[in-house]
Amino acid sequence: MSLTASLDASSVTAVPGEETSLPLQVRNSGTTVEEYRFEAAGACAAWTTVEPATLSLYPGSAETVSVVFRPPRDPSVPAGETPFGIRVVPTSDHAEPVVPEGRVTVAPFTEVTAELVPRGSHGVWRGAHKVAVDNRGNAPLTVALAARSDTERARISFTRPELRIEPGRAAFTELRVRPGKRLWRGTPVVHTFQAVVEPPAPEGDEPATPPVVLDGSYQQEAVLPRWLPRALVLACVLALILTGFWYGLLRPAVKSAAREAITPEVIASATTGPGAGGGQSGGQPGGAGGASPAPAPTPTPTPSAEPSAKTTPKPKPKPKPSAKPLPPDEPTSAQVQVRDGVGGGSSSGTALTVPAGKAFRLTDIVVQNPQGDAGTVVVRIGESARALSLALENFRDSDYHFVTPVVVPAGGRVTMTVTCRKVGRPVNAPAPGRCAESLFLGGTMQSVRP
Repeated sequence: MSLTASLDASSVTAVPGEETSLPLQVRNSGTTVEEYRFEAAGACAAWTTVEPATLSLYPGSAETVSVVFRPPRDPSVPAGETPFGIRVVPTSDHAEPVVPEGRVTVAPFTEVTAELVPRGSHGVWRGAHKVAVDNRGNAPLTVALAARSDTERARISFTRPELRIEPGRAAFTELRVRPGKRLWRGTPVVHTFQAVVEPPAPEGDEPATPPVVLDGSYQQEAVLPRWLPRALVLACVLALILTGFWYGLLRPAVKSAAREAITPEVIASATTGPGAGGGQSGGQPGGAGGASPAPAPTPTPTPSAEPSAKTTPKPKPKPKPSAKPLPPDEPTSAQVQVRDGVGGGSSSGTALTVPAGKAFRLTDIVVQNPQGDAGTVVVRIGESARALSLALENFRDSDYHFVTPVVVPAGGRVTMTVTCRKVGRPVNAPAPGRCAESLFLGGTMQSVRP
């Protein structure tokens, strides 16, 4: 074999967002001048290059090139050890390529973002919020949730005080604010609080990640509304007016109509019974002194009626079985991240597809542009309806909440389409290669009768 290639070390550690190089020595043991080109193989090939990309060597000579690793600071590159290989391919047909192999260890990094939805709530008995925590690091993350209240008059609790989040994913928990005392009437009271997302303690020399603090408020409403006393006074006044109207106008008119209805004809018909006019008796001439009574009429016998045919009773209809109640609505959330490069059309991603027999009631939409990219983002519900269209340069985080939910039928999809015109540059971080936007949905999944 006229070619030999070897790495100075079999393993190397690469930090996301930084550049790490590993020397590769190439020797031409043949008798002719040879040119070599280099190809990276393995899962890290997308962010691994060889500098220079080609190398020409005289017979018996050797040179060293650099294998450069540039893992992006992105959740798509998980932390841990990954094998790789560098194919050294001679340009001549009679030589065979050589593949020195090694291992690159991607160092973990932690990046956490969070949002409180909604930031302000109101109610009589309690306030309800949701905390969305996004793991933008490249390793699984467990965060603890805590809350601080500016006053002692409100109690704050989480349904899940600890969340475990995979890289590039988001997790959610409910935050509830309950007042210490009931407010029966008067001016509403505002309780301010802070929700704190605590990342885990760093390991080794990794810098500590500061906690994420979210400010929120809950407005406690009175049990008895402010308009209730006025409504009671108005109801009393209205009752007095109606009572006076009855005694002053309607009651005399009813009595007068009753008197006019009593006439002599009505009195005579009421006092005369059905036998009040008795029968007359007649005398027969020729008898001595008295009249014989008239013979009573003989009653005519009535023929007996034939027995009627028996009627067959109709069968009673069977009661219809009652329909089974539908299961209760399920709180549902979804998230999608879409990455798009400059030029070459737009990129789309589906956040949620409604299953058969269901309907999704969309109440909350959160769109995030953490890099400060420029372009457009369109959120669509179904195949043609456009729900939301935004310019990326106008916002970093934008949330929308609907009083009347948007109903997505079975089979419908909620998608996000990103058209990138310019990739943003985060503060104190290397410039990314593509635009990256995230979409978060919140609502309830409702069962529908077939």
